[in-house]
Order: sequence, then C-alpha cells, then structure tokens
Amino acid sequence: MSADASTPATEIVEADQDEYDQMLETLDVAIDEAARKIESGRVYDPENEKVRIKWIRALAYAINIRRQVAADRDRAEIAQALEDLGVEL
Repeated sequence: MSADASTPATEIVEADQDEYDQMLETLDVAIDEAARKIESGRVYDPENEKVRIKWIRALAYAINIRRQVAADRDRAEIAQALEDLGVEL
C-alpha cells in the first residue's frame, strides 16, 4: 500500500489491518468449505477419493496461508505499537 505525505500513519495502519481482516475472513470461508467437502462427501469410487484428497490438500494449504497472514498482521501490530512508543526498528 502506498501513501502520500498527507496521509496520516494511523490511517495507513488501519487500512492495512482491514486488508488483513478481509484476507483472514476469506481464508476462514475457504477453510470451512474445504472441511465441509471433506467431512460430508461419500466415497463410492476411487475418483471421488482423488477429489477428497485434493480438498484435503486445499484445506491444508489454506490453513497454512491463514497462519502466515495472521502472523504478518500480528507483526504489523507489534511494529506499530513499538513505533507509537517511540522505539526505532
């Protein structure tokens, strides 16, 4: 996200937090959908099992990405808190 000199830093941080929140919300929906597909599907043939395995992989990937986004958000919050306290990074 870019900002010009007239944009207060707090507005930038709030916008970044909103973006993180939106990403996490989207990932939560994807995780819930993948989990539902895995849990509710009936396996009658090997092709269905292949699809289920793909959903499991998608779920694992989404969970990992969600963890990374949450960690990035937490680091941004900590950096902002330190900056607010006058600590240089």
